[in-house]
Amino acid sequence: MPKIDLAALPRTNKTGYPPPHDAPVNARWYTRLGPASGLSAFAASHVVLKPGAWSSQRHWHHGEDEMVVMLAGEAVLIEDGTRTILQAGDIATFPMGAANGHHLINESDADCCFVAISAGTEDGGEYSDIDMLFTADDRYVRRDGSEYPTTPR
Repeated sequence: MPKIDLAALPRTNKTGYPPPHDAPVNARWYTRLGPASGLSAFAASHVVLKPGAWSSQRHWHHGEDEMVVMLAGEAVLIEDGTRTILQAGDIATFPMGAANGHHLINESDADCCFVAISAGTEDGGEYSDIDMLFTADDRYVRRDGSEYPTTPR
């Protein structure tokens, strides 16, 4: 398998989160690795969090496992009632269906970098701290089922 040339792949900070939920991820930059490498059974992204950036809103998946492998720098893993420092070489896993929302925040003064890997049948999930769910068809809805406006960046 050939080496992936990260510099040759598109990098973005795009999010579909509606305002104001998009603001904390504005300084999150990622590169999707699967499309360039032919992966189809799981997803993988190379992610850089600038100082102060969040990886996502705190969330959990109904039908998708996730794993994060820290490559450089330091981030704080936030889960239900828990804060854990992750540094280069650390690995964190999040089993599908476990209703323990998680996300990473870069509270340091330097960039941090990790690879996020996921696999499963994405059938939606929930955000632990805000009135928002995500659906299998990439929509964001409130807990009462009403839709957020679509505002892709």
